Amino acid sequence: MLTADTSLPTPMRAEILALAAQELHPRGAGVAALRLVQAHFGWVSTPHLREVAELLDMSADDLDGVATYFNLLFRRPVGRHVIMLCDSVSCWIMGREPLCAHLCRKLGIRPGETTADNAMTLLPTVCIGHCDHAPAMLVDSTLHGNVDAAMLDHLIDTLRVTP
Repeated sequence: MLTADTSLPTPMRAEILALAAQELHPRGAGVAALRLVQAHFGWVSTPHLREVAELLDMSADDLDGVATYFNLLFRRPVGRHVIMLCDSVSCWIMGREPLCAHLCRKLGIRPGETTADNAMTLLPTVCIGHCDHAPAMLVDSTLHGNVDAAMLDHLIDTLRVTP
């Protein structure tokens, strides 16, 4: 089983080097390389980040700056499903806070935490650009708008049975 302590697989290292070769400067492949690691492991561990930085001929600190800038790159383990509830002004005005409280009660966690069964992580996020359908959230890679408590309940129940 592959874990955060496992070195990057050889084919992934080759793919990262291929991404770097397509760029004017290898570091230009930083985001794509980190996304590749995250797609494979679920998040970007520090050992993996260091390996990628070495492959891209950049410092781990520089690459970590890239990784922590983008909110869709996870530097800590997350659940199988990631729920990103928008915390923009538009969403807040349209009822984001009661929805967040409802979601926290239903999941038994607070924002930034993962459920005990490792099924779901709840993260606040800056505007996701769906203000005309506020409140909005991103679940894994699916955008949801006009979110209400009934939709949340249905979605959570569906996610609980989805691997």
